[in-house]
Order: sequence, then C-alpha cells, then structure tokens
Amino acid sequence: MRSNLSHLKVVEIASVLAGPSVGMFFAELGASVLKVENKKTGGDVTRSWKLPSEDVDAPISAYYCSVNWNKEAILIDFTDPDEFEGLIQKIKEADILIANFKKGDAEKFGLDYPKMRAVNPNLIYGEITGFGPDSDRVAYDLILQAESGFMSMNGTPESGPVKMPVALIDELAGHQLRAGIMMALYERDAMKKGGAHVQVSLYDAAVGALANQATNWLMARHIPVRMGSQHPNIAPYGELFQTKDGKTITFAIGSNRQFKNLCKTLESPSIAEDPRFRSNANRVTNRAALKEILEGLVIKFEKKNLLETLHALFVPVAEIKDLKAVFETPAAQNLVLEEEREGLNTKRVASTVFRIER
Repeated sequence: MRSNLSHLKVVEIASVLAGPSVGMFFAELGASVLKVENKKTGGDVTRSWKLPSEDVDAPISAYYCSVNWNKEAILIDFTDPDEFEGLIQKIKEADILIANFKKGDAEKFGLDYPKMRAVNPNLIYGEITGFGPDSDRVAYDLILQAESGFMSMNGTPESGPVKMPVALIDELAGHQLRAGIMMALYERDAMKKGGAHVQVSLYDAAVGALANQATNWLMARHIPVRMGSQHPNIAPYGELFQTKDGKTITFAIGSNRQFKNLCKTLESPSIAEDPRFRSNANRVTNRAALKEILEGLVIKFEKKNLLETLHALFVPVAEIKDLKAVFETPAAQNLVLEEEREGLNTKRVASTVFRIER
C-alpha cells in the first residue's frame, strides 16, 4: 500500500492528533510528508506529553510518535521572513496542506486558504477546527466527548460519565478529513476542478458518528443511560463473565440462533426455550436475570475450550485482553510500524489497514 500515493507531496502544519493522523495516513500510502512545527512554541505540544516511564530528556514522546511516522519534521519561526518564504516554496510544490490553526492564527501567519490558493491554485487545503471555523473555543478531545453526548452514554450507573480511553473524536475527525481530501483529489485530477478547501470540525465529526444512538433519540425519544458495555437493543451483549480459569469474556449475541448455540454449548439448551429469553426483545427486558443465569454456567468452563467451541458455531464471544495480550498476537504485530526518529527507536500501529487487490 505504501507506494500508491508516492507522487503526492503533503505539507502538514498541524499538531496533537487529528491533523497529524491525516498526515500519517498519506505517509503510510507513500506520499512525501513534511511536518512543520512552530519553533517559538517548542514544536508540536505532544512532544512533551510523556508517561512517567518515559525519558524526560527525550525530544519526543510516545504520544507524538503515535501519529508521526515516515515524515520529515522541521521547526520554523513563522515570523522569520526567510524561514517563512522557505515554507511558502514548499507549499507551492505541494498537493495537500493539512492545518488545524486556532481561529485567527492562519490569517495572522499568512497561511489561510485564500492566500495559499493564490500561491498554489491546485492545492488541496485540508483544515480541522474544533467547533467550526467561526468558534474560538479550545477543543481538546475530552471537551468534544463531553459536548457531543459520548460521555453521557459511556460508563456505568455507578461510575458517572466516562471518556473513551482513546482520542476518539480526533480519530473520527481525521477519518472525515481523509475522505474529504481524497474526494477533492479525485475532483482535481480526474475532473480537472482545481484545488479545494476541505473543512471538518471535531464537533460535526462527533455528532455525525452518534449513529444508532442518535436515531434512538430522534425517532423514539430515547435518551441512552450508562450501561457499561451493554447494548440498549441486544442481550446478552457486553455483560462480563468469569471463566473457570479466571479469564473475563463477553458475548455479543445478535440472533436467536446464536443464543441457542450459546445455551447448547453451556449445556443448558432449555434456557433458549424459557419464555423470558425466547426472543431478543424478551432477553433485553430480562437481561439482569439472564446475566445471573449465564454467570453460573460460564464459570464452569475453561476459557480456551469454551471460546474454541463457540467460535466454531459462529457465536460472537471474546476474551477481554489488555494491550500486552493484544500485541502478543501475530495479527496485531503485523500492524506495528518501527522507525528511528530523533535518536529514538519508535513504534506505533499502522492507521491504514485496508487492502486493495486487482
């Protein structure tokens, strides 16, 4: 996949995660990506976002490395005429510019879309904002998770609202911008429409990803409550169970056939005929009673044998794994990208995982 876009030149003037994730997408597909960081502020702020286990004197953090692979990184002073002119020359030659300036900063530095279009009429200018181009609110991922409804749904009744453990909204916005830029590139190159300004806000990306939860409110006036990992429309789904050997597993039972095969595997086929559990709607209504019954059955089985049997019957089941266990699997290891960067051996997972065959 990494040679498909080798003809493209990308300039990334973006920091934190959303914008740089788009730059890394193009880097993974073989594009030449120049990451431009503000020298006066010490570069991308995530250089300093280090875990206690990281070297405090290292020039970059693991967080920074997560979305900065196979890029050339330079720090410049945007107010220095010579350095700024050097940047403009790079933009003149670029196909794509990725930016996530705070409101007013693009104009202040002379890097806004109208000026860049005058410099390079064929430029695709991809821009991420927080709450839209007219808002000056500081928009970190946590704030968007709070404002868009995600936190209100996430967690348990006891925990209160909980953020997702990854910068989910940044990731969603990055995916939206990738799609928009690819569309603009197609229109430029195949339809000869010239350059374009592609804009995505974190807020729109978040609300646009509410999917079935949004429709549950818009059509049924249902406000989701915190259910942990459970699903409002399906049961058993997301409840946690302990196996005989102390492992934690979960089910995502989406059909009556799957439920019958689960009960058969647990050596209790009569449960599937219980009027309380015969249909999905009944299982949702009686999910607490069903969970209690299943807990008493799952605990009798070793994890390995139980999962192998259920997988063979196409019953959705999984062990809850930590990241150590995840990256001990060959499938996850195949997605690891390594790179020597600023004197450090760095690792991150690939963000471009699709395959195209002809």
